[in-house]
Amino acid sequence: MTQPGNYAVCIVGLGSMGMGAAKSCIKAGLTTYGVDLNPQALATLTQAGAKQAAASADSFAAKLDAVVLLVVNAAQVKNILFGDNGLAAQLKPNTPVMVSSTISAADAKEIEQKLKAHNLPMLDAPVSGGAAKAAEGEMTVMASGSERTFEQLQPVLDAVAGKVYRIGEEIGLGATVKIIHQLLAGVHIAAGAEAMALAARAGIPLDVMYDVVTHAAGNSWMFENRMRHVVDGDYTAKSAVDIFVKDLGLVADTAKALHFPLPLASTAFNMFTSASNAGYGKEDDSAVIKIFAGIDLPKNKENP
Repeated sequence: MTQPGNYAVCIVGLGSMGMGAAKSCIKAGLTTYGVDLNPQALATLTQAGAKQAAASADSFAAKLDAVVLLVVNAAQVKNILFGDNGLAAQLKPNTPVMVSSTISAADAKEIEQKLKAHNLPMLDAPVSGGAAKAAEGEMTVMASGSERTFEQLQPVLDAVAGKVYRIGEEIGLGATVKIIHQLLAGVHIAAGAEAMALAARAGIPLDVMYDVVTHAAGNSWMFENRMRHVVDGDYTAKSAVDIFVKDLGLVADTAKALHFPLPLASTAFNMFTSASNAGYGKEDDSAVIKIFAGIDLPKNKENP
């Protein structure tokens, strides 16, 4: 059994989820490295106890026992692994690569094949739970891959996950489960925004409406988490509108490939796309409520 301090992992992508995952690895005693282009994120992780944090893994790639990618999309995953000076060519043979970005099943399979050419196993392992769960080491991981790859990544999974679902061995199954999950997440945010917008139009104080729903049957995790941002008037991005434009686009592509109708997801996709088109793409995904005209929304009391 590998001892935690002798196990070196690199988290690539130190956004809200990646930072939480990296800090959870540090807390678990893993030798933790971080990669991001944001100097502030690198400084934050270094202060948290990372062995090293840098804009690339060039100086420590050969030391790693595992890599976790938590970047935005498949294009970033491919560029990091296989672009100029790509990470895949720098890793020791048989180093497991855990791809935790939300990507299509087709992209997951393509990445697996390219990793195989470098003798690197892949775990198709999207995650959920938000920044708070990531920071607590309690993310939900929905993963597919070989039993051996799960074993190789067990120290990482123990550090970052509260629940690990082993979907199967075929790469792409994890990605598909995450995409279906994102269908629900996106529809719940869009429906919550629509309900709160209607309340605003009816003159119901949004803090009252929020309190009622979160203590009644209409509540959901997404309503409770995201509509709090609306009540506070704080649209600082935890997960941006453009993330759901991307994720619901993957939902639409999956449905198209399966010749399957998704009327609610299609409407939510249009709502997020409209919000992005109106200039709210970089704001918190709860800013989808701003597409509704003729309503007054709460202002941020701390930063009006």
